[in-house]
Amino acid sequence: MASPDQLERALGEVVEPALGRSLADLGLLASVEKGLLGTGRVRVLVPFPSYPFADELTSRLQAVGGGRMAINLETMSTADATSFMARLVDRSGPRVGASGSATRVIAVSSGKGGVGKSSVTTNLAVAFSRLGKKVGVIDADIWGFSIPKMMGVDRPVLVLAESIIPPIAYGVKAMSMDYFVPEDKAVIWRGPMLHKAMEQFLTDVFWDNPDYLLVDMPPGTGDIALSMSQFLPRAQVLLVTTPQSTAQRVARRAALMAGTMNQEVLGVVENMSWFTADDGKRYELFGHGGGQALADELAVPLLVQIPFLPAMREGADQSLPVAIAAPGSEASTAFERLAEGVEGRKPRVRSHPQLVINPS
Repeated sequence: MASPDQLERALGEVVEPALGRSLADLGLLASVEKGLLGTGRVRVLVPFPSYPFADELTSRLQAVGGGRMAINLETMSTADATSFMARLVDRSGPRVGASGSATRVIAVSSGKGGVGKSSVTTNLAVAFSRLGKKVGVIDADIWGFSIPKMMGVDRPVLVLAESIIPPIAYGVKAMSMDYFVPEDKAVIWRGPMLHKAMEQFLTDVFWDNPDYLLVDMPPGTGDIALSMSQFLPRAQVLLVTTPQSTAQRVARRAALMAGTMNQEVLGVVENMSWFTADDGKRYELFGHGGGQALADELAVPLLVQIPFLPAMREGADQSLPVAIAAPGSEASTAFERLAEGVEGRKPRVRSHPQLVINPS
């Protein structure tokens, strides 16, 4: 039987669903009183009014406490919640993209639509999460947002003391215009409004210092691409193409823009490379060699070839990343290799010619 101290430590390790940190780390476990035969009382402070995860958090605490503990969730006052959020933001360090931030920003680009860029972003994010990384995703495709559906986001966006708390799915925090646009409405915005939306996704969202922030870029080299290059000048670019030469030529334009903005092209991902039939034979449905040709032209590596897998498409429709929909499959393994490959390619050290070290 666990001692009171052991029980308190175990309960403190329970993760709060909205913020994705343990109760002990957040300082929200107010008190634990252990009674006889597994009974007792647990007091937990929650900073959100009308807390939407009460049942989920209570269930997690009951599972640790053996199901016989009384769980009391107490809502903080507005002043206490504001102070709590201020401390949390202060502890999380520089905002994503700012000087001093340790977050690696990866812009997933293609130059054209229809190559599976959002699918690559989603599955790479989940692969990073399964490697134990803290991951965030910005769905920057303002007109064709699809990340929340692919990730099965079923949690609300919360606001706490002027900070936007992004929903979490499969251990990944995701932010998208999808949360704010009704199903029967289209996003009809000009450049300045798009620029402001992207700025808020970076400055007003509490990302909590992730290891990686993946940005699912819209096709082309327009307003959003320009804005993101300004907000995130140190972002690395991951180019997604298919084996088709047409897709390869268009993806090259995204690489040219990255070069213009002095962003490093990390490598090329070739999606839908082949289909493996029941007889084990590979069929190259979309041609051959586009990814390698693009990589050779840009003098960057072809990081991975991702096969066409029906379970991957079905999983996206059912909000299941391929690691969940088809574990151990060629596609799932490919995303694991991609995550490891990106992890191994650290950002280049930027030089400043105006700074000269005098050896004497």
